Amino acid sequence: MIAVDDALSILSRGTEEILVEDGLRKKLAEGRPLRIKAGFDPTAPDLHLGHTVLINKLRQFQRLGHEILFLIGDFTGMIGDPTGKSATRKPLSREEVMDNARTYQEQVFSMLSPEHTRVVFNSAWMGEMQAADLIQLAARHTVARMLERDDFSKRFKTGQPIAIHEFLYPLVQGYDSVALRADVELGGTDQKFNLLVGRQLQAAYGQEPQVVITMPILEGLDGVQKMSKSLGNYIGISEPPDQMFGKLMSISDELMWRYLELLSDIPLKEIATWRRSVAEGVNPRDIKFHLGEEMVRRFHGQTAASRAKENFIARFQQGAIPENIPEIEVPGRVDGLGITNLLKEAGLAKSTSEAMRLIDQGGVRLNGQTVEDKGLRIEPGVKCMLQVGRRRFARVTLVSDA
Repeated sequence: MIAVDDALSILSRGTEEILVEDGLRKKLAEGRPLRIKAGFDPTAPDLHLGHTVLINKLRQFQRLGHEILFLIGDFTGMIGDPTGKSATRKPLSREEVMDNARTYQEQVFSMLSPEHTRVVFNSAWMGEMQAADLIQLAARHTVARMLERDDFSKRFKTGQPIAIHEFLYPLVQGYDSVALRADVELGGTDQKFNLLVGRQLQAAYGQEPQVVITMPILEGLDGVQKMSKSLGNYIGISEPPDQMFGKLMSISDELMWRYLELLSDIPLKEIATWRRSVAEGVNPRDIKFHLGEEMVRRFHGQTAASRAKENFIARFQQGAIPENIPEIEVPGRVDGLGITNLLKEAGLAKSTSEAMRLIDQGGVRLNGQTVEDKGLRIEPGVKCMLQVGRRRFARVTLVSDA
């Protein structure tokens, strides 16, 4: 264990809120390993760098000697998290949840020490809960409090249906903290309501309320919308080294600083020095090399990281990506624009039929990755780097005309 002030300095890096900081200070001062909980609903088969913002914070706690409770929400995953949703989510089957959960377990230990991490499933206690127990749990919260949630409130006011089982989600997530006697729970800023329910329920069950730490939501490659596989703006932690490195090199210079703060172990003082050097004329690409190497090293090892950097330099810098890539805004519909139309509107193809031929020939790259799907759609607001052949580049922003 290190001094409390030093630990707080490490743990507060990149956080959005610590509720409450005095509570965390008090718990750290007890000098015992704290029980640090973070829950992940296995709704998709792979983890991406957006997920690792939270896992990186878990790793910091672990390095300070605390116990990590990596909670896989196999029970809550079958409910479906309603956070930020304008309609009821379709619940996943038990088979889908468990298939995804197995992948999560394999991938998370690329960042966390297996010897000091407890992987727990909330079906272990929720699956055993009787109907009477669930009613007693529900009695500890009110509908009025549930409707304080922004997404529930909006749906209620606009007449959108809210299924009763959706109210159970924050209750079950909160009860997980009771079952695990969590000292600290981490979550994204969009999970703040659910995390606070955990504090309330712990107090109702006679436990000391957990400290809540919220982490920012990481933007994807476009720098606008949150990293998501469904938006195609993600970097998967199991992606091949060259692909991971290339995607990181494609992000904007401004987004690079955000990634360094939230994902990197590089000290903030050193990052501040790099910022000053870029302001004085150092090429931001040189800083991205550090970021790309660190991320690939974390998930694939040093040899793979060094090779990915060498391959990138050989493939692109000597090829090369021009220093001044044109910035283009392309109007699109509310539901987005197909990749072939985007290429045409950006002036990278004379027609959609030419765009299709270019894709068939493997001559189109989106954020450094070869496009194979001619039916790919780009969402409004997304920023991306398009490359056709070896010499034609454009940074394109799709702007909704609605």
